[in-house]
Amino acid sequence: HTDEDNAQVIYSLNAQPGVPVELFKFISYHSSHSAGAAELCQRLERTLDFARSEGCEQLLAGQKSYLDDFWERSDVVLETKERQNCLEAGKLQQALRWNLFQILQASGRAEGTGIPAKGLTGQTYEGHYFWDTEIYVMPFLIYTAPRIACNLLRYRHSMLNKARQRAREVNQKGALFPWRTINGEEASAYYAAGTAQYHINADIVFALRKYVEATGDMAFLFNEGAEILVETARLWLDLGFYSPHRDGKFCLHGVTGPDEYNAVVDNNTYTNLMARANLNYAAQVVEDLRNANPDAYAALVDKTHLEDDEPSEWRRAADNMYVAYKQELGIYAQDDQFLDRKEWDFAGTPRDKYPLLLHFHPLVIYRHKVIKQADVVLAMFLLGNEFSLEDKRRNFEFYDPLTTGDSSLSACIQSIVANEVGEVRKARRYGLSAMLMDLGDMAGNVRDGVHIASMGGTWMVSVYGFAGMRDYNGRLSFNPRLPNLVKRLKFSLFVREQRLTVDVRHDRTTYELTKGVGLTLSHCGQNIRLERNTPVTLANPVHSHTKEEKRRGEG
Repeated sequence: HTDEDNAQVIYSLNAQPGVPVELFKFISYHSSHSAGAAELCQRLERTLDFARSEGCEQLLAGQKSYLDDFWERSDVVLETKERQNCLEAGKLQQALRWNLFQILQASGRAEGTGIPAKGLTGQTYEGHYFWDTEIYVMPFLIYTAPRIACNLLRYRHSMLNKARQRAREVNQKGALFPWRTINGEEASAYYAAGTAQYHINADIVFALRKYVEATGDMAFLFNEGAEILVETARLWLDLGFYSPHRDGKFCLHGVTGPDEYNAVVDNNTYTNLMARANLNYAAQVVEDLRNANPDAYAALVDKTHLEDDEPSEWRRAADNMYVAYKQELGIYAQDDQFLDRKEWDFAGTPRDKYPLLLHFHPLVIYRHKVIKQADVVLAMFLLGNEFSLEDKRRNFEFYDPLTTGDSSLSACIQSIVANEVGEVRKARRYGLSAMLMDLGDMAGNVRDGVHIASMGGTWMVSVYGFAGMRDYNGRLSFNPRLPNLVKRLKFSLFVREQRLTVDVRHDRTTYELTKGVGLTLSHCGQNIRLERNTPVTLANPVHSHTKEEKRRGEG
């Protein structure tokens, strides 16, 4: 029985008491996104015929094999100390694995799809994709499922023409990727917290670079990635200007960084730093392409009408990028206006008035020194090789008390940087909050769907936070620091088709190359060379804990 909105099959059964009845339902799903409407029925029938011929047992066996492979590649073992009255200890492993499974469910395995902010669990955000994918979810996929990571980047490349069109709509050159989209068009209705987040361009380029460095996929970089680089670099060069009031430095005005409580500001530090990285990488890749692959370079010039002098202009802008460092405070200002604002009355704001955006008008929030989510601190993590440890410590200590964590994107980043600078209690607290965000309903809104970005962030908390991994310029380094609650952390990474297993305990870390011919990495500043199936165990540095942490058993 079918009508315009429904299709149903009705069975009449002669049911008997105590006699079970089994019904096997085979469902096939196809979309006109990749096939014409006339072809859909044929595709559906072919898929259903295949399913029926395989049978339930064979299909279940195939699904089990698929998931066995996923867990073999992606599992993170997190063994905790069992303590009385420590509810989190028994939940962490379950929560972490559940988070990773949700990412698998949400990640489109076919080209032309992204990862919705709520995955497949809710209709909030209407299935739209954000910058969350590139910054929070891609690291997990790059190191465990690089093919899916590549498909996500191809999806971004597929919307490049619409991004070019969007740039023209806002009177800019190059391409401006949409902050919120499902089909390549900007879907955000509020420009201040949407379109003004130009950093989406640099976020995509950041993920592209991480993917290429981890996989060595130069074919993708030269054939598709380079086109993204050219158009995003053009946007930055056109958006910014050399300010005579900043000693001729290159400035970016009227932008919004990751922190949506400070919108349409001048020289957001995160945006400027990421734009600088975008410009430099674009110039580097174009120059490498011209020298290493003249045919691919000629194709790029043909597609983008690239001029010979453009890369040098990108480098000039990058070299002169304005970054607001406040010598008297020893910190980087989040933007030109931030430090002049009145601090939010945190003491006078009850907990039931958070998140602030649900209880206060945006204009009220914009007038105050208050942060929704990690912004400068996020830059300190992503571009950490550009800052000293003392830089990170001072900036974390300054910005963390001003951060409400009203965004689910914040806790994981705060945990990672807190761990790096030795704030182990905060690292533990923020890490637990991220890991239990959905199973523990920490934000009180899981009824609207899970927080996919935070779920990706829990992998980062484990790998970048507790294991202390960094992957700057394609070189892996580790500086492990487990919280007292965690006894053991074990995970695998795929690096240029080689598989590395990392097993962290409090006093030692074991590295083993289980696939590949050889890999060089750094452990706490010591370079080591791994050969296949030859584990290397090294001592971890002893990190001191405060007396209060030891007494309370925290950290």
